[in-house]
Amino acid sequence: MAPMTNTTQTSSTSQAQAQAQAQAHAQPARLGSHAVFPLALGCMGMSGMYGASDDDESVATIHEAIERGVNLLDTGDFYGTGANELLINRAIKGRRDKVLLSVKFGVLRGPDGSFLGQDGRPNAVKNSLAHTLTRLGTDHVDIYRPARLDPAVPIEDTIGAIADLVKAGYVRSIGLSEVGPETIRRANAVHPIADLQIEYSLLSRGPEAKIFPLLAELGIGVTAYGVLSRGLLTRSKPATPGDFRAHLPRFTADNERDNERLVAALETLAAERSVKPAQLAIAWVLAKSRAGGPQIVPTVGSRTRRQLDEALGALAISLTPAELARIEEAVPASAVAGERYQAFLMQHLDSER
Repeated sequence: MAPMTNTTQTSSTSQAQAQAQAQAHAQPARLGSHAVFPLALGCMGMSGMYGASDDDESVATIHEAIERGVNLLDTGDFYGTGANELLINRAIKGRRDKVLLSVKFGVLRGPDGSFLGQDGRPNAVKNSLAHTLTRLGTDHVDIYRPARLDPAVPIEDTIGAIADLVKAGYVRSIGLSEVGPETIRRANAVHPIADLQIEYSLLSRGPEAKIFPLLAELGIGVTAYGVLSRGLLTRSKPATPGDFRAHLPRFTADNERDNERLVAALETLAAERSVKPAQLAIAWVLAKSRAGGPQIVPTVGSRTRRQLDEALGALAISLTPAELARIEEAVPASAVAGERYQAFLMQHLDSER
């Protein structure tokens, strides 16, 4: 098969110019009523989920993202058991009008950091938002979503409670996370849904079969997380027991070794274009968004300004249909070893049913 076309300049100056030009002309995506920069910043990793982090660097990264046009910040009230929202509060002081805040709620955690399930009861929804608004230092959240489906509560009740918050002005739009087609239809019948947050990458392509066609039909967007398979595609490895990836099947010793071939294939393709593997993986997601399905906004978990700069470089990469096909042939999702979560967590994913 023919090599990838090298349309990216090899000199650092030319690369920087190409990236700046691509960012300046980036067309915003639509998530409900919101115009969103083509990339969003996921803030989970800034509060301990991947091990130790630097708050000052995290704040500087958020500031840099805002200055370069990124306007959607994604968090969850259970990230760092509230610490992530407090960090974002610090970062957006004086900048609240420049950002959209997407918040997940409902995951229950113990003081030891354990996950205890989810709570989608209407009163719990409103209680969670009250604490979120205080921690974020704002009077509203732009997109509010249950992090997981609570099997004990009809989705109509959970979405109805958020709809009450929309009417009261505390929430602008409603989102969903990791749910399947039936739940999406039921939720959207109660109140228009702006977007579905779901894992989507070269190695996690399950949503393409049934979920994405439905989203396109209903006009619901996607905020895709895990676009780098939590660093698997860039050889980022769990460094400490506190890094939750140490417990994920794809990062266990045997599976990681088996996945090496896929990582190496992506590196070869990236080298042909003189770009980073992370940039090519993100560019693939961006190109899939333009291929006739739902609008997809990759949510990158950059924890440093260097990582952010690398991720934004993906905007300068254009992929043809033939190049997309070649990437998918070289890095087939069917060949990945290991599920994306442990078995007990996979059971909580309505999107996998």
